[in-house]
Amino acid sequence: MSEVKPEEISHPAMEQLQGFEYCIDSNPPWGEAIILGFQHYILALGTAVMIPAVLVPMMGGSDGDRVRVVQTLLFVTGINTLLQSLFGTRLPTVIGGSYAFVIPVMAIVQDSSLAAIPDDHERFLQSMRAIQGALIVSSSIQIILGYSQLWGIFSRFFSPLGMAPVVALLGFGLFERGFPVVGRCVEVGLPMLILFVVLSQYLKNVQIREIPILERFSLFICIALVWAYAQILTSGGAYNHSTEVTQINCRTDRANLISSAPWIKIPYPLQWGAPTFSAGQSFGMVSAVLVSLIESTASYSAAARLASATPPPAHILSRGIGWQGIGILLCGLFGTGTGSTVSVENVGLLGSTRIGSRRVIQICAGFMIFFSMLGKFGALFASIPFTIFAAVYCVLFGLVAAVGLSFLQFTNMNSMRNLFIVGVSIFLGLSVPEYFFRYSMAAQRGPAHTKAGWFNDYINTIFSSPPTVGLMVAVFLDNTLEVKDAGRDRGMPWWVPFRSFKGDSRNEEFYSLPFNLNRFFPPS
Repeated sequence: MSEVKPEEISHPAMEQLQGFEYCIDSNPPWGEAIILGFQHYILALGTAVMIPAVLVPMMGGSDGDRVRVVQTLLFVTGINTLLQSLFGTRLPTVIGGSYAFVIPVMAIVQDSSLAAIPDDHERFLQSMRAIQGALIVSSSIQIILGYSQLWGIFSRFFSPLGMAPVVALLGFGLFERGFPVVGRCVEVGLPMLILFVVLSQYLKNVQIREIPILERFSLFICIALVWAYAQILTSGGAYNHSTEVTQINCRTDRANLISSAPWIKIPYPLQWGAPTFSAGQSFGMVSAVLVSLIESTASYSAAARLASATPPPAHILSRGIGWQGIGILLCGLFGTGTGSTVSVENVGLLGSTRIGSRRVIQICAGFMIFFSMLGKFGALFASIPFTIFAAVYCVLFGLVAAVGLSFLQFTNMNSMRNLFIVGVSIFLGLSVPEYFFRYSMAAQRGPAHTKAGWFNDYINTIFSSPPTVGLMVAVFLDNTLEVKDAGRDRGMPWWVPFRSFKGDSRNEEFYSLPFNLNRFFPPS
């Protein structure tokens, strides 16, 4: 047997992913782009519907209030996505609602002064105004860290070795929203999961007029087929005698969104009334803003790779965080009930479709704004059972996690130092948040329960986020453990040129501002 050559058992490290027909600054034909944009819009509905579905009833809101919050969240998501894709990082990312804000928002809702209000609608309005005030104040953290370039300066402590676990945990850390949710209605969720994998992977080479239609539009096709299948089960009475939990997760008529939605309603700032401000509530909300910042930083790294772009330079990253702070400010002004962050599932869809075009995401933002104003039509799509989305998450979150692991190709994984850092950071990034989650489920409160509510929110929010825990562990170890001669093992020779906007000639192509605005805001 002939000797195996080294190049036959290894693969060269690649700065940009291959196989993308349309990358960040190239655009598919308008017809394809519109369908792809609508596909991203449909995917973003899962989070946009689920967060208000959890929070609004706790606030005392009715089905009509929940619909208005969903519409408002979609409207602001569309605006923030446009702003980020035009003036922020310019990466093809959807800036949607964030689960990181749920803990501090629940703390506000459960405040004794609000819980004592007897009228449900008045309690909803007062709770929403308190949440708005906390979001408005806390948004200043990202605005300051972004536009002052402080976050860009801090990012100089990052390396491929440090960021690999953080981006991986962005996907792995969301496992609770995957198959555990699919299992609540397995007869709908499992067919969706299998069909999506078959169409998007095994049949991806099927073409119509030289377009790989199943690879690019598999999400849209699968959701339409399984949604119709779920409607047949519902109409046929399959769940008439099922438990309440099964009916909520399986039926297509339990959301009460269509009947409660107005035909036309345009969200506007301060629609719930003047925000109220509390120092303690604002301090608590800052923890979610910091988590959002870290999760978005990881998402931008993943999105850049899946858009076949170079890693965002420090200046571009800071610029994006600054605009994201403005996005959280808009969430507070409009009253979305939560803050914003990069939508991980939409990042994963870039890889599933192999279309990383910025224009597609901007079209998606247009759909969000349009359908958020046409209440009945938007509510129709928003009534898709969440189990269907959970099945797709099993694939897309896993894809984002794998993108994080791909950063390890630039490091030396034969180094025990590197193996230790990666292993410990990923394990603790999963284990610590799981402890906080199980403790909260059992005790109905987080592990931190001192008399200082804002401190409780800080600890419970930060340590419930896998990417945040992973970043703290990975970056600390990477910058303190045998650093002196580990630069090459950490992947720094590849990473350093991308820190500066002028460090790589491709950065100007990918990240320059539109309308020749770089003349007035030159990147460093």
